[in-house]
Amino acid sequence: MARLRVRFEWLTGLKQPIFRNVRLVGSWDRQGRYSEQSRTIAMKKFTAPDGCPAWRADVRFDAAQRGWTFHWRVIVDTQHEAGASGIPIEVGDPNSSVQQRSFELREAGQVERYWFTQCRRLGANKVWRRGTKKPALVFSVWAPNAREVDVVIGEPVSGYIWNDGRGVKHAFKLTRRADGSGIWESDPADPALADFARWDHQLYMFRIRKDDGSVAYRTDLYSRCQIGSGHKKPENPREGEAPWNHTRQDLDGAKSCSMVIDPECVSSDIDDDAFPPAQSLDDKAFWATEYDRRRPVPKRLDELVIYEMHVDGLGAGKRDEAGNPLPGSFHDAVDLLDHLVELGVNAIELMPLTEAEGWSWGYGTSHYFAIEHSGGGPHRFKHFVRECHRRGIAVLVDVVYNHFIHDAERAQWMYDSNTHTTNVYYWYQGKPSDWARPEGGYLSNGSSGATPNFRSEMVRQLFISSAAMLLSEFHVDGFRVDLTQSFHRDNVIDGNGAICAEANLFGTKFLREWVRTLRLLKPSIILTAEDHTGWDAITEPQERGGIGFDATWWAEWYHQLIGDSQNDSRQARLLHFAGFGGNNPLAVSSLATTLLKTPGHVIYHESHDQAGNAAYWEGNRELRSARTIQTAVNGKLDGNRDWAESRCRAVAGLTLLAAGVPMFFMGEEVGAKEPYRYHDWLYHREDFHALRATSGAKLFNFYRDAIRLRRQHAALRSPQVEVLHVHDANRAIAFRRWLGKKEFLVIATLSNAPFADGYRISHNGLRLGVFAEVLNSDATAYGGTGVTNPKRLVCAHGDFTARLPANGVVVFQRVAADSIGSFFKLLTLEISDWIRRLFDRQRG
Repeated sequence: MARLRVRFEWLTGLKQPIFRNVRLVGSWDRQGRYSEQSRTIAMKKFTAPDGCPAWRADVRFDAAQRGWTFHWRVIVDTQHEAGASGIPIEVGDPNSSVQQRSFELREAGQVERYWFTQCRRLGANKVWRRGTKKPALVFSVWAPNAREVDVVIGEPVSGYIWNDGRGVKHAFKLTRRADGSGIWESDPADPALADFARWDHQLYMFRIRKDDGSVAYRTDLYSRCQIGSGHKKPENPREGEAPWNHTRQDLDGAKSCSMVIDPECVSSDIDDDAFPPAQSLDDKAFWATEYDRRRPVPKRLDELVIYEMHVDGLGAGKRDEAGNPLPGSFHDAVDLLDHLVELGVNAIELMPLTEAEGWSWGYGTSHYFAIEHSGGGPHRFKHFVRECHRRGIAVLVDVVYNHFIHDAERAQWMYDSNTHTTNVYYWYQGKPSDWARPEGGYLSNGSSGATPNFRSEMVRQLFISSAAMLLSEFHVDGFRVDLTQSFHRDNVIDGNGAICAEANLFGTKFLREWVRTLRLLKPSIILTAEDHTGWDAITEPQERGGIGFDATWWAEWYHQLIGDSQNDSRQARLLHFAGFGGNNPLAVSSLATTLLKTPGHVIYHESHDQAGNAAYWEGNRELRSARTIQTAVNGKLDGNRDWAESRCRAVAGLTLLAAGVPMFFMGEEVGAKEPYRYHDWLYHREDFHALRATSGAKLFNFYRDAIRLRRQHAALRSPQVEVLHVHDANRAIAFRRWLGKKEFLVIATLSNAPFADGYRISHNGLRLGVFAEVLNSDATAYGGTGVTNPKRLVCAHGDFTARLPANGVVVFQRVAADSIGSFFKLLTLEISDWIRRLFDRQRG
């Protein structure tokens, strides 16, 4: 019987030795004939040309079945899991979640490959030639519609290649691979590219002759760094902006040349501004001192207190020689870490840090593998992560996959074709003739850009592999995915406004694949989703048919507690209404209902979205959200600082002591007051160190102590919460938190008058016992008036009475009786309570 040998290769694209016992499973029998009963064989490990672990196996098929379609998959073991699927990508059917590959048997010597990630497949990467000790350089790009592709070399002063070809120093021709992948690559045997080290930090772009014969210069979407660190566009300047000064420091990174980066090297010093770095460390040596056993990095979501940070928004006061403001950097972020250690937060959530348009919030990403050069690039980000981990702080990264950068020329837009239907990175529905205007086939999804082409596995892998890179090369601890409803619910065809169900299905497929890949690489990875739909599948495990996120960002808590970002009568908007200064009833009961739903959510009293950027209408007036300390007094902070801070302490305490995972935006802990708007944040940055030393010192003290209390007690991190009391007229709420025998009572009010003679709450859930005050936001150390409870208090007959300050939050902990007299008093009360209950039952 004639046989055809087929080789199967499974390539990781990752340096770490994560996988073992890799097996090939296929739809064939021992004779190499198609079979519904799968056959499993061991795969042999080898080092792939990219230097990463890989596995292969050969199978001999019956030649008589040439032309048949076979299916295969890969099973792997990791340190944490046995028998996991090594192919997290699903088949192309939008209604199927099957994870397998298919191929047609054609000829002897056929090779079927699967790349677990594209991290070392595309871009400018190392390649080891047979018989050589040093890696060469290979350029590769996905351009399935291109007629010709060259890689062109740029120069480092300007960092720019013009659309007419000015700035090109040299060119290398790329060849289309014969495997039908649409990938073009340079000649791995080219002697000019034989030494990767020679090309480190060299600049390049791709010159693409599109399917219509036109030529375009395109950046490498897999580049590890874009050279531009400014915000100017040389050929399409923004209106009213000064011209580009022809330096890379003034150039928008999204338009600039890509840069060859060695991912296994890190600059020795975070302050090294040389190009390339003057001294570098081997990657392994750099990370060898990453952790301090005395300060373990948290691995569970419920352990976290999250500090949301915009790196560019640090560095208040930084200016260039002309006096223009400059954005912050990872150096500034490192300088803030000791402040955060003292504060007590143990997780930092970074707003998007990969290359985006100009100096911005980062929510229009152009290059998902390139760390924003203006913030310090990949080297300084690695230093930042290492310094965080040394201090026991987890690093979470906000990622945006629901749209690309708005001005995506030179990035994703019409990368290799000027035809809408072959605009490979964007979803296009139907044909141009289906719509009144050709652009009608693109989709909107509630984000600020068009829907990516999630039908394409290569597009989905761009996002998945970039996250795998951040995890494997930068050691991040988790991710927050921006506006996930844009994937699974909100895709709408621009041409007719109809829901595109197919896009929603493929968006859901992508989310499953993304979560599945990252969980396999690191089971303890922390994954949260910004999702406002209430769809339970977002946090359901994939084993039960869900997507598999750990939690969702929950704006509902913000709208109930603060409420200055929208005019919605269904929301309590407590701080917004309290800020007007009256003492009218507040809808605290609405907050109570929301409080019970906080488990499983990341909750916050301030985020980047609400810190001045949101707008809404009341009558004919447009109103904008503000920083918490401004909302607390309706923007009238002068002369009302004490009122503002007391209300800030109350709402911060409620967030930090609720059953969700607490988060707050940078600067809240020191009373930052400037609006943090998308368009002008650069001019409203504040010096948190200076605020900590002056006006924000006492507010900082409260945050520090409240965070410390939460982190010290598992009962305050548990999902257990019960509302004991709510009173809208008194603006008061009381709830208990517990775990096992440990119990805390939390009482808060936004009343403008204290209950100095005592505030009584009654509830059957209040068990007999002694409670001690362990936190009071009105303590003088926090700037309060001192309405506290210095003595221990007894709870009996379901009643508890304590002094309650105006605009405050007080926490009591159940404690043991501290004397023989207290013990007998409790015993007497317990007997009395037992007799009362017995009498009530007999009378009933």
